[in-house]
Amino acid sequence: MAAPPRVVVLGAGLVGCALADELTERGWTDVTVLGGGEAPGSPGLVFRTDEDRTLTEFAKYTVTKYSGLTLDGRWCFNPVGSLEVATTPERLEDLKRRHGWATSWGVRGFPRTPHECADLQPLLDETRVLGGFHVPGDGLVEPRTAAGAQARRAAGRGAKFLDEDVVAIDRAGGRVTGVVTASGRLRADVVVSCAGAGGLVGLAVPHTPVPHRYAQTSPLAELAGDNDDHAQAGKPVLRHHDRALYVREHVDRLGVGALDVSSEDFDAAWEAAAALLPALRDAKAETVTTVLLPGTPDGRPLLGEHPDLEGFWVAEAVRHEHSAGVARELARWLVDGQPSLAVHGCDLARFDRVSVRGRGFAEVHEIVHPLQPREEPSRSSPFFEQQTALGAYFLPSDGWARPQWYQANESLAATPERDGWAARHWSPIGTAEALAARERVAMFDLTAVPRLAVTGPGALPFLQAMTTNDLARPPGSVTRTLLLGEDGGVRGALTVARLADEGFHVGAGSRLDFDWLRRHLPGDGAVQVHETTPGTCCLGVRGPLAGDVLPELSTTDCPAEETYVGDVPVVALRLSTVAWELHTTADLGRRLWDTLRARGITVAGHQAYTTLRLEAGVRVPGVDVTSEHDPYEAGLGSLVRLDKGYFLGRDALAGRSEATVSRRLTQLSVDGVVLGKEPVYVRGHAAGHVTSATDGLAYAWLPVEYSVPGIAVEIEYFGTRVPGRVV
Repeated sequence: MAAPPRVVVLGAGLVGCALADELTERGWTDVTVLGGGEAPGSPGLVFRTDEDRTLTEFAKYTVTKYSGLTLDGRWCFNPVGSLEVATTPERLEDLKRRHGWATSWGVRGFPRTPHECADLQPLLDETRVLGGFHVPGDGLVEPRTAAGAQARRAAGRGAKFLDEDVVAIDRAGGRVTGVVTASGRLRADVVVSCAGAGGLVGLAVPHTPVPHRYAQTSPLAELAGDNDDHAQAGKPVLRHHDRALYVREHVDRLGVGALDVSSEDFDAAWEAAAALLPALRDAKAETVTTVLLPGTPDGRPLLGEHPDLEGFWVAEAVRHEHSAGVARELARWLVDGQPSLAVHGCDLARFDRVSVRGRGFAEVHEIVHPLQPREEPSRSSPFFEQQTALGAYFLPSDGWARPQWYQANESLAATPERDGWAARHWSPIGTAEALAARERVAMFDLTAVPRLAVTGPGALPFLQAMTTNDLARPPGSVTRTLLLGEDGGVRGALTVARLADEGFHVGAGSRLDFDWLRRHLPGDGAVQVHETTPGTCCLGVRGPLAGDVLPELSTTDCPAEETYVGDVPVVALRLSTVAWELHTTADLGRRLWDTLRARGITVAGHQAYTTLRLEAGVRVPGVDVTSEHDPYEAGLGSLVRLDKGYFLGRDALAGRSEATVSRRLTQLSVDGVVLGKEPVYVRGHAAGHVTSATDGLAYAWLPVEYSVPGIAVEIEYFGTRVPGRVV
């Protein structure tokens, strides 16, 4: 058996110590951790409920692990619970949605009335709040104690801790070989940066540090005798999301924190806290500190390997509540070759050089009205001006401005007005646009969908080895196929058009697909992979009359060809008898748009597109299916050809089939509109969750015994149960 690799962890904070503990527990004991210990100043808050299931799983594991750790009699985690309060009707609706997320992800939480909120936190003025969301298992982590407890365990298994900073990273042949400190050189096979060392290897990591101001009050008579010096706190951490404000106990004092505020703004935050907690009105802030907390443009951690330097890994921008969960998953990734949880939302490769700019803390952490988009798009397609003139309602998609629907089509809509929350994602106009595509023809801007060119004499063997379907088809063919991990989990879905013997056009699902293919390229230069998205654009044409408006394409038997629409050169892909994709260069995009509009084609947005793809049974990796699911569970077994020969993940599928699954991605009919990520109830019990949805339709993960057509379900939508049925 080969000896475990030599690992150097940069940063002896909570994440670095947690990683050393997780690695040594798995037998990688040659671990050296460099740097100082956990910095003081963190309030140590743990809120487990997040819109993202993986982040919730990170926090759940963190709570479980730290609840079982102590250091010299001191606790690492105190489960005092959390209480989020709402002072506006919009935020109360937001808390109902958060309760739905908690139920979907297996976190026990409860909606609370104002009186119940005051029972949980007696200092609260219940007349100031409309309701709350209480999660008993949340609480407080003591970062320095938790770091020390894990460091002690790791050291007991052989890990070394040196209070030295790294000054250089040694490398040779495209991989790391060691690190250099002021006192010498350490050999290393793996280097993990937990402390912003990417600059030493030319890696631009998109950090957006979050200013955090935190004050501790003078002793309060109202808290006298409630807590002791050991426990420190006994009441739930109070959070007021509209103000990015939180309050926790420190024995007989209160700690009041606010995020992303100046000293002047903090005065307003203090006043807001005093309005909720009258005991603060006469209290003084004895200490006020400012700390920069980690952050990224989308508020999620950064995990993964350097794109061009093998062995250099990143685990950064990690909040304390996610620390143990992130460390466990990265340890699995390093030791087992891949993580167990779906980490696509945290993968370092999700960012490009454009999309990380221009997004501030408010968008990342929702210090905005809950009905507004969380980010400003930094990219737009060549059709942006025409779309704006038609009243497009844009929402961001991976940095792109993507139309959801068009106000110009309002006359087509006959359904009732939407409610406040659904207005963020849904409009009756989008439903009418979907009907236009279903009955006639409509066009969609698909420019934001990533596109790749795969070329070279080794292109076909490479794609055959990387994907599940058989691509050995003649030029002019279009094939839908999957990317799998070694364990058979679905990483992505591709639409592959063979344009020539050695040339393929690939429609990907995300930048992660591009990164996955690039990392597996053979070293002989026989294959080239280039992203073509920035210099091209794409319009989708859907509907039974599509052939009538595209006569130059409807008469050909070739699903993929380089041809013309009017006088615009395009790569035309026929996906079905009623669906085409038309790709051209960005400089000709406006002309292609005008050509199609002149033929009387209705414009339609992403809401309508989602409706049509749900009706057609199209699953989207990263939304409906992740690396935690295999193709048979996801209903994608038809895209797998086990008899074609080797492909990545093939061995893991041995013995699996649709007959062996225990859960299934299931289509539901719904009596209304839901948004996605809501819990699904069967016979009164939470049994699964929605992945994506539109007017009247949804996908949900359910146990196989509940995925039978005709079974009645209920979907919890903002505190109410919406009836539905398996179809």
